[in-house]
Amino acid sequence: MYDTLIDPKVLFDHLEDSAWCVIDCRASLTDPLAGSTAYAAGHVPGAIFADLATDLSGPLIPRITGRHPLPDPTVLAETFGDWGVERHTQVVAYDAGNGAYAARAWWLFRWLGHPGVAVLNGGLAAWQAERYPLRLGVEHRRVVAFPVRDALTRAVSVADLLERGASMDLVDARAEARFRGEVEPIDPVAGHIPGARCLPFEGNLDRDGRFAAPEVLRHRFETNARAGLEVVCYCGSGVTACHNILAMRYAGLPEATLYPGSFSEWIRDPARPVER
Repeated sequence: MYDTLIDPKVLFDHLEDSAWCVIDCRASLTDPLAGSTAYAAGHVPGAIFADLATDLSGPLIPRITGRHPLPDPTVLAETFGDWGVERHTQVVAYDAGNGAYAARAWWLFRWLGHPGVAVLNGGLAAWQAERYPLRLGVEHRRVVAFPVRDALTRAVSVADLLERGASMDLVDARAEARFRGEVEPIDPVAGHIPGARCLPFEGNLDRDGRFAAPEVLRHRFETNARAGLEVVCYCGSGVTACHNILAMRYAGLPEATLYPGSFSEWIRDPARPVER
C-alpha cells in the first residue's frame, strides 16, 4: 500500500480499481463553497468530495476550539464508511496542488488506524499537467462499515502543552510573517506559541509544486531540531501542520505529533503567552 505520496501515473493506472478510493479535498479558507464548486466543475474520475469544514473538521465552539477542531471519531468513521473505505482500500487524497488540505485527510485516516492512504504528489495541477481526464458532477461509492483500528499517529491537547511543553520541539507551519506577528489575516491575535520554530509548509515543495526529495526534507527538519524532544507540529488551525508531518514521514523521519487546536485554539485564553 502507498502511505505517504503517490504519483499521478500510478493513480491513473488504478482508476478502474474498486479497491482504490480517491478523495477531492480542494478548499479555500475565504470561500466555503470554493471546493465543492471546483469539484463539480471537474475532478479526478471516481473521486468523492471531502469538505474541510463539515467532513474533515468537527463543530467549532466559539471562544473554546480552534478554527478546525478534529471531528468526533465515531462521526468521522461513518464519513469514511459513506465514502466506501474498507480495511484494504487504498485511499488517495488530493487538492488543487500543494497538498495542504489533502494532508489533513491523510492524517485523519491515520488517526483512525487506516494505513493505506497517500497524497497525490502535485495534486490536481500535476494530474492535469499529464493531461489525464476529469469528470463533471457528483459521485458516490457503496456505503460500508469503516473499520476503526489503533491510531497510527499522535495528537496532543492544549493541556498537554501547558503541562509538558518544555519536553516538546514545537514546529509552526505558518508563513514567517505570521509567525513573527507582523501580519495576521485570519486570527484575532498575532504571533506564535512561545518557544516554537517556524518551518512554513510551502518549504516542503519544489518549484513544480511537488514534494522535495526525501534527503532535502530530512535536512530541512533536522536543522536546528532540539535533540531528545518530541516534535509537535501546529499551524493556524491544525490543517497545514499535517503537511509538515507528512513531509517528515516521507523523509524517513519519526512521525511527529499534531497539536490539532493550533494557534487559533491557543489564543482563546488570553492568559496563555504569545511571542512575537
